[in-house]
Amino acid sequence: MTPQAPQPSAEGLAEPMRSRWSASVYDDSHRLTDSEIQTLLHAAQWAPSAGNSQPWVFFVCVPGTANHDRLVATLSRGNSGWVPRASVVFVTAAHVRTGEEADAPAYSDYALHDVGQAAAHLTLQARAMGLHAHQFAGFDHEALAEALGVPPTHQLLTGIAVGVPGDPADVDERTAARDHRDRVRRPLSHWAFGGRFDEDGVRDDWQTPRP
Repeated sequence: MTPQAPQPSAEGLAEPMRSRWSASVYDDSHRLTDSEIQTLLHAAQWAPSAGNSQPWVFFVCVPGTANHDRLVATLSRGNSGWVPRASVVFVTAAHVRTGEEADAPAYSDYALHDVGQAAAHLTLQARAMGLHAHQFAGFDHEALAEALGVPPTHQLLTGIAVGVPGDPADVDERTAARDHRDRVRRPLSHWAFGGRFDEDGVRDDWQTPRP
């Protein structure tokens, strides 16, 4: 079930980008094999990073495990109804400092960017495997960092829920409605520039600027 894909301007994208969307209604009886989880992690492993620094950390939260319990206990009210239903949830962190002191030198100036790349690789690999992934940040970051033993050298960032679509009748109306909201994106002219920031942005019918 992919009611949200493809969308206008996504038709020319390659798979699995074309059919990717963030599902909220998951089949809570579905489980991934250890091999499938490992494949998702390998996708993140092979993401590019500055100087091959690989500043990412992924906590694996499978239903029925201690990590999953730790995560669920810290979820925001808006996420507590749907995140626990996913087949697996990954929680990301970035290696941001070389020491525990707040003013310690940065481990990598591009750590947050690189963790985002690793998360995107995992998300697209999930779609290639017939799964859906939904990234979220609604949880008590301090409480979960403490529960997971995250050191001061690292910063807890986001979660990625992965699974297969479930029956909307099994969830509350608000959660079910999330999977049928219109998907829209800001036009290119709002964020892509062929010239300076204070000049007109790129139109959807992009043309290379002339000298």
